[in-house]
Amino acid sequence: MRIQLVDPSAYTPPYDHALAAALARAGGEVELVTSHFLYGPTPREEGYEVNELFYRRTARRGLDARGRVALKLAEHVPDMLRYRRHARRADVVHWQWLTVQPLDVALLPRTRPQVLTAHDVLPREPRPGQVAATRRLAGRMDAVVAHSEHGASRLREELGLPADRVRVIPHGAFDYLTRLPDEQRLPDELAAVEGPVVLFFGLLRPYKGIDVLLEAFREVEGAELWIVGMPRMPVEPLREAARRARGTVRFVTRFVTDPEIPAYFRRADVVVLPYREIDQSGVLYTALAFGKPMVLSAAGGFTELVERHGAGRLVPPGDPAALGSALEELLGDERARRELADAAARAAAGPYSWDRAGEQTLALYRDLLS
Repeated sequence: MRIQLVDPSAYTPPYDHALAAALARAGGEVELVTSHFLYGPTPREEGYEVNELFYRRTARRGLDARGRVALKLAEHVPDMLRYRRHARRADVVHWQWLTVQPLDVALLPRTRPQVLTAHDVLPREPRPGQVAATRRLAGRMDAVVAHSEHGASRLREELGLPADRVRVIPHGAFDYLTRLPDEQRLPDELAAVEGPVVLFFGLLRPYKGIDVLLEAFREVEGAELWIVGMPRMPVEPLREAARRARGTVRFVTRFVTDPEIPAYFRRADVVVLPYREIDQSGVLYTALAFGKPMVLSAAGGFTELVERHGAGRLVPPGDPAALGSALEELLGDERARRELADAAARAAAGPYSWDRAGEQTLALYRDLLS
C-alpha cells in the first residue's frame, strides 16, 4: 500500500515521523511529504521516504528572512498544484495539516481515499472564514482521525461529520526521544539545581494556563518551577507573576530542539499541563514516554488518559488553588509519584504506543480502500 502523509508546513515533525515509521514497520510503503523544518533537527527516517516538496524557496531564506510569510503564501498555490500531480502515486493521502484552509478546499487532489488527522478540531484563534473552511475540508475527507473520544465527539457535534467517517486513534508516546544518540546536557545553571523541579514545557500560549500555574505556585514551597518553550504571547506579565512566587521560577524562552528535550524531562519530578482547554498535547506524550508523574487539567482527552489508565492527577481547569494543592501533595509523596510514573510507562508501552497507532491507522486505510 502506497501511503503519503502530508504536512506542508512541517507543523508537527515528531508526530509525522513517528507515524511514518510505525506505518512502515506495519508494512506500508510510506512517503512523508512536507517542507524543511527550520527550528532544529527532526527524527531520522526509519523505513520511509521524506520529500520536502513544499516552500523550498522560503526554506532556503531561513527563519529570519524579510517577508518570509508573504513568500510562503506566494509559494502555496503552486506547491499545492504540484502536489496534486504527485498525489497520483499514492493509494491513500493522509493530511496532518492544511496550511491555508480557505484556499485548500479548492486545491485538494482527486486521489481517493483521503484522510485528515484533526490535531486541533477547530482553530483556537480563528481568522474570518477559517471555521467554515475547516468544516468544508473535513467534509471532503473520507475519514477524519481524532486522538480521543472527546475530539471525536466534537467532530460529530461541532463540524457535523457523520459518525462512520470519524475514527479514534490515540496519539503515540514520543519514545524516540528516550534513545537519541546526540542527547545534550542541561544548561549549567539548571544542572546545578538540587531540589525538586516542576516542569511546564511547550510553546507559551494563553490557553495553556501559565498564568494559573504561576498563581498556584505562589503557595508551593521547596521546589522550582521551570517554564520552558518558545513564547507565542507576552512574557513580561508571566515574569512579573513569577516574582511573587515563594519558590524559584526559571524561564527558558526559546525553541528547544529534540537533542535538548530529554534532559529537561529526565530532571523533572512532576510535569504540569494546566491548560484551560485542549484535545491532546504532544507534551503529554513526551512526559508519558519518560514515565513522568503529571498534573493535568480535567479537559479534553486528558481526562480519558487519567480515568482509563491512571497516568496523572486531574485538577479543574483555571483553578489555581486545586492546582497548587495537587503539586504540593505530589512533591511531598514519593510513593504517589512512583505510582503515577509506573502508570505513565505502562500507557506509553501499550495503548499509546506507536506500533498500536500504526496498526490502527493501517486498518483504517484498508477499510477505506475496500
